[in-house]
Amino acid sequence: MHATQGRSAGLGLALASAFAFGGSGVAAKPLIEAGLDPLHVVWLRVTGAALVMLPVAWRHRNLVRERPVLLAGFGLFAVAGVQAFYFASLSRIPVGVALLIEYLAPALVLGWVRFVQRRPVTRAAMAGVVLAVGGLACVVEVWAGLSFDAFGLLLALGAACCQVGYFVLSDQGSGHGHTADAEPPHPVGVIAYGLLAGAAVLTVVAGPWAMDWGVLGGSAEMDGHDVPAWLLLGWIVLLATVLAYATGVVSVRLLSPQVAGVVACLEAVIATVLAWVLLGEHLSAPQLVGGGVVLLGALIAQSSAPKPPSGPVASGPGVPVAGTAEAHEAADTGSELFRPPAAP
Repeated sequence: MHATQGRSAGLGLALASAFAFGGSGVAAKPLIEAGLDPLHVVWLRVTGAALVMLPVAWRHRNLVRERPVLLAGFGLFAVAGVQAFYFASLSRIPVGVALLIEYLAPALVLGWVRFVQRRPVTRAAMAGVVLAVGGLACVVEVWAGLSFDAFGLLLALGAACCQVGYFVLSDQGSGHGHTADAEPPHPVGVIAYGLLAGAAVLTVVAGPWAMDWGVLGGSAEMDGHDVPAWLLLGWIVLLATVLAYATGVVSVRLLSPQVAGVVACLEAVIATVLAWVLLGEHLSAPQLVGGGVVLLGALIAQSSAPKPPSGPVASGPGVPVAGTAEAHEAADTGSELFRPPAAP
């Protein structure tokens, strides 16, 4: 009975995480269109979430000494890199398309394993890669010479590559040098310090002192309706970051990384539907079919990959991915304790 209740609670939390991560781009895009630079929106999101998570960081302060490489990698790639590229792509291409491209991360990880590490991968995993790439061709409508801004597509691909960079770093940095029975780092603690590290990096890169702070006191337009900018910022920080990560971590513990990763794949669907309803971003039938094929390929590639060394990564989009994250962050496997959000 308790196991059934725990599984039901885990599924509910995984769905909540997917919804929270999926709404980040929908809330961020109006702020970007209102005049904020994408990097400034990322800085506001990460710094705000880092401040909220400060008590957690203090509680797990031993991680700074025990896993500095892992914390730096999560902050640089999964937080700063993924979100900066993802939000920058939103200024040029639809939310759903950007997130679907980010879901190529599991396929790219398999490419790294096969051609760089020269480790074997299963035929099912390779079939997943082919499906994901074929589905992406439908999403961007290659037969029409790419129906979206090419630079925007490259920015979204950059978000996927940042997820791959973090996966590789986690594989090499968190599993070596520790005994087999060593206790893994607390995932919420890693998230807290990843946000702090990401905020530090973004402060230097984004230069928030040059931001037009007046935009936050005004309103932003969502498909013809004015919405207070501060409300959208609160949505991004509290719901799409803090709540999304927290529910995603707990769901993985109540379920399994594989099951939570399957639910996390709904993030791209949720983001596409929300962008359709709230932003008026409509995708054609071939693009919707292609998006489904991308998710199917990512799911097959992820579930068919050899189980990686234990270490906190996310189920990604968000990214991962629950998360994409995500992403999620987010779509990862055995090390998918949290996901790099697509901002995931």
